[in-house]
Amino acid sequence: MKLEMIGISKSYGSKSVLKGISCEFTEGVYGLLGANGTGKTTLMNIICDLIKPSQGRIKFDDASHAEEYIQYLGFLPQDFSYYHNFTGLDFLLYMAALKGMTKKQARVESDKFLKLTSLYDVRKKKIASYSGGMKQRLGIAQALLNNPKILILDEPTVGLDPKERVKFRNIISELSADKIILLSTHIVSDVEAIAKEILILKDGNFVERGSAKELLSLIEGQVWEFRVSEREWQRFAKDYVIVNERIEPDGIVLRVISDESPVEGAQGVIPSLEDLYIYYFREEVNG
Repeated sequence: MKLEMIGISKSYGSKSVLKGISCEFTEGVYGLLGANGTGKTTLMNIICDLIKPSQGRIKFDDASHAEEYIQYLGFLPQDFSYYHNFTGLDFLLYMAALKGMTKKQARVESDKFLKLTSLYDVRKKKIASYSGGMKQRLGIAQALLNNPKILILDEPTVGLDPKERVKFRNIISELSADKIILLSTHIVSDVEAIAKEILILKDGNFVERGSAKELLSLIEGQVWEFRVSEREWQRFAKDYVIVNERIEPDGIVLRVISDESPVEGAQGVIPSLEDLYIYYFREEVNG
């Protein structure tokens, strides 16, 4: 099973959003990292045939046209709309009908994924009464209907609390053995533990691609922690990319990205994916 992007470009007038992206995916979870506005949603909409690329094409196994592979695809868009007067169960049955499922299959799978997403007990309540996190879980449930071979998830954990996020990651990890799962996010913890590969989208193309371990090796020796006074903090905030800061009784501990030790006595620390993200998108952080 293989999903291929072949020379995908997309422009809106004079603005080029995607610039000749070519890559392929097999079974497993792929984390697509990028700041807001980098083209993640555009790329996913192209895969799902919601918009057409300016150049290039998507191919899934032997299917080279969207109408041939769209039946194998499950999609959770970033801005997912609901019929708020539907109950959760009614909504899944409706989505199952759109996917061409039989009534019996639709009911079995709807119950299955309502249980999987912890919505079974509220399945007969109207969606209008659901919290933001519950609506997001319902969106995940509809994407799983009809056992898609390709699962496209655009910012799927928006609105989920920490406990729900962990459960979501576990669900996706379990599903990844026989599916191609492309998960777009700007929250690195969503993909750090479960992604087979992580792709960093910037300036219209993938600037890096690899396992978390491979990507983190790129910034080894460039992440530092050291303690400063409150007055010194302003100077370092101006001159360095600060990943985070921790206030302690005897000062502020800064975690910064720098090619060289920023001060005498700074401790080199093991980099995280959050460090890597900020390394590539430091303009957004400083801006």
